Amino acid sequence: MSENQQAKPQGQELQSQQTKPQSDKSQGEVLLSIKDLCKYFEIKSGFLNHKTSYLKAVDHLNLEIRKGECFGLVGESGCGKTTLGKMIAGLYKPTSGEIIYNGVNLGGITRNERRKYSRDIQMIFQDPYSSLNPRMTVEEIISEPMIVNGTHHGADVGKRVEYLLNCVGLAKQYKSRYPHEFSGGQRQRIGIARALAVSPRLIVCDEAVSALDVSIQAQILNLLDDLKTEFGLTYLFIAHGLAAVKHISDRIGVMYLGSLVEVAPKEAIYDNPMHPYTQSLISAIPIIDPSKRKERILLKGDLPSPIDPPEGCRFNSRCFIEDCAYKQEHQQLVKVKNHLLACKYKSEQIAKLDKQTSAVEGTLEQASADTVEQKAKAS
Repeated sequence: MSENQQAKPQGQELQSQQTKPQSDKSQGEVLLSIKDLCKYFEIKSGFLNHKTSYLKAVDHLNLEIRKGECFGLVGESGCGKTTLGKMIAGLYKPTSGEIIYNGVNLGGITRNERRKYSRDIQMIFQDPYSSLNPRMTVEEIISEPMIVNGTHHGADVGKRVEYLLNCVGLAKQYKSRYPHEFSGGQRQRIGIARALAVSPRLIVCDEAVSALDVSIQAQILNLLDDLKTEFGLTYLFIAHGLAAVKHISDRIGVMYLGSLVEVAPKEAIYDNPMHPYTQSLISAIPIIDPSKRKERILLKGDLPSPIDPPEGCRFNSRCFIEDCAYKQEHQQLVKVKNHLLACKYKSEQIAKLDKQTSAVEGTLEQASADTVEQKAKAS
């Protein structure tokens, strides 16, 4: 057809690797606040299946997402992006930390109360082929959340299904068909319609376009952008493709080995990346114009194992800054201009440069004032 889910590990006394970002009320009201969030998976082995270690998928992560924005999250495979998204959506239970949605700590409420908030937080999955039940029609797939949550009844359910299909660019006649009768892009549109069924406020898009052709990716990104405005949605957009994140996001967070290393508005991330890891990611983006191409920053070694991450700075085993004296220190997110940056070396270098620039500007202003004064005396 054409295209159109633990206990906190014993003895855990780890210092948080990131400061809790301060809420900036001037930038909008915070809808989702994540504080010191961890997710550790037990690694078991042997005949008796004893616990031997932990895989630290998400490790002391702090993040704020504001109402009405699209927050892009990028990073290498295995850095914990999807695990974070699933904890927010309630599919995984955090090992420790807090997920605060609209002022309510989701970890401190009952199962029935959680069900209420689950309607507000929905998820669009990466694989449009495995995320839809092949034995259900499109109408059954989209109407199931409404029936389970009791948001619509009787004839209203059918009308709602047709309305949502129209919103995602599919004909209402498709509601009686099965997922195998659609292409990948059309299946993802059905997944989007299912996420919209219970009128959510926050949608976690877990690499929602990575399994699609490039031309179809653009259509889905434009659709998500339009739906964000039409339904007043907030997105956590998880992706590998930096171009896709730049197209749809307002702010971008760069994740490395379970932690955030840099957060900034998208223009600041692409035009002035500060963290060495962010700089390497940006340098890998293909540029058509040869005159604008930048030198490719190649990182040495492989991504460390989240079972045994490096001591101190998580990025120290691959960092290309030779004279950094802080590689054995835990790096915390600090405010540097309009960035949140987890690199003490870069923070100090930028502060020194700003100080030197201010001194030069002060000297020039004084010289200009002296010149004006001399001319006044001469006249």
